[in-house]
Amino acid sequence: MTHDPPDPRRWKALAVSLSAGFMGLLDVSIVNVALPSMQSGLQASPGAVQWVVSGYALAFGLTLVAGGRLGDALGRRTMFLLALGGFVLTSALAGMATDTTTLVVARLLQGASAGLLTPQNTGLIQDLFRGPERGRAFGLFGACAGVSTAVGPVLGGLIIAAFGVEHGWRWVFFVNLPIGVLALVFAVRLLPVDRRRPARIRDEIDFLGALLLGLAVLCVLLPLVLFEDGVWWPLPFAAVFGWAFVRWERYTVRSGRSPLLDTRLFTDTAGYSSGAAIGAAYFCGFTGVFVVVSMFFQSGEGYTALESGLVVTPFALASAVSAPLAGRRVADFGRRLTIVGLCLVAAGFAVAGALVLTVPPQGLGLSVTLALAVAGLGGGMVISPNTTMTLENVRGEMAGVAGAVLQTGQRIGTAIGAALLVAALHVVAAEAGDRAGLAAALGCAVLLVLVALGLAVRERRG
Repeated sequence: MTHDPPDPRRWKALAVSLSAGFMGLLDVSIVNVALPSMQSGLQASPGAVQWVVSGYALAFGLTLVAGGRLGDALGRRTMFLLALGGFVLTSALAGMATDTTTLVVARLLQGASAGLLTPQNTGLIQDLFRGPERGRAFGLFGACAGVSTAVGPVLGGLIIAAFGVEHGWRWVFFVNLPIGVLALVFAVRLLPVDRRRPARIRDEIDFLGALLLGLAVLCVLLPLVLFEDGVWWPLPFAAVFGWAFVRWERYTVRSGRSPLLDTRLFTDTAGYSSGAAIGAAYFCGFTGVFVVVSMFFQSGEGYTALESGLVVTPFALASAVSAPLAGRRVADFGRRLTIVGLCLVAAGFAVAGALVLTVPPQGLGLSVTLALAVAGLGGGMVISPNTTMTLENVRGEMAGVAGAVLQTGQRIGTAIGAALLVAALHVVAAEAGDRAGLAAALGCAVLLVLVALGLAVRERRG
């Protein structure tokens, strides 16, 4: 079996792709610290402003799979340029909003653009790289994902400090404009030209399947992003829509038409199902930690938004160091890298929880920072190797949707983890104090990471 020669501009194309993907993932967390600024600047209620975060997360999760399928069907370059252009425009609209309604609508559109954009990253890596180079590329992708999640609060705090409380939140969105425009210019020059397909979009896209899957994901995500309001009634409908989606996709395949998500991806692709489960469980455990740590240090210890963000920054830096290194060695060590990484993450979180209960206030921030740095080293050994191994046997024409499903699981895992850890923090803190609340939340994170570890050990033994 022969392959086309590698694109000589593939590493430059990857840099452009990851810079755009970094923006989309960064906007998940950067806005959190700007919520008080938005509330002050727009004279909005806390509930209305919260939809700036929730709306983005919902739209992001709802459009991932459709974005992956569109990239597979119409071409990665075409979808990348369209989605990135939409992201830049909606960022500008959000920054110029004069009322809460306009801001929320802009965030919904921005989240949808990010959801269409993000799957093109994994699809391009699958298309452009082979062998050990693919592991290296996914290592950089893992570093990008880990850093963007953790650096958001710090960058948001810096922007608010630089531009003031009244209008600082606008620059949280405006910062995307120069980066996005530059990425568009370089993407036009560097991304490989799509191989044209004669099929029409309505022949390639399963619209009913997209609707059913979107409703299923919505019924899962909506209760999670609104958990503090007790909105749980959509969850049973998620199972109904999910069952209908699977039945419809199987029927679509039997009929010889193009499905939104070929279910054989899970049944016939070695390593995909287990890898997706490991990724979802891991994101369940680690992303919520940034939320509860930030909440604790700001409300319980009197830290500023910037100072609380700096506590978790070493996690991001350590992850950025270990992810590319792990990506280079995934061909040699395989699933063992993931197992070691998950052990380090669980140990780091457990030590951080113990330190919260024992270290005096003056040394607490530094102590937790060091423990999180150890967890970050492990985190870099999880995302990139797991992504490489999960997508290793996926056929090229399914690369976009396979990556999108993987990331949809991660987004759902993020929402579940944040809801569980915040609930643990509040419930225990009300009874035993803030420190006990954070320790309980970190304990929950450890248990969730151990679930991912159990899945990884099971796959390796199998």
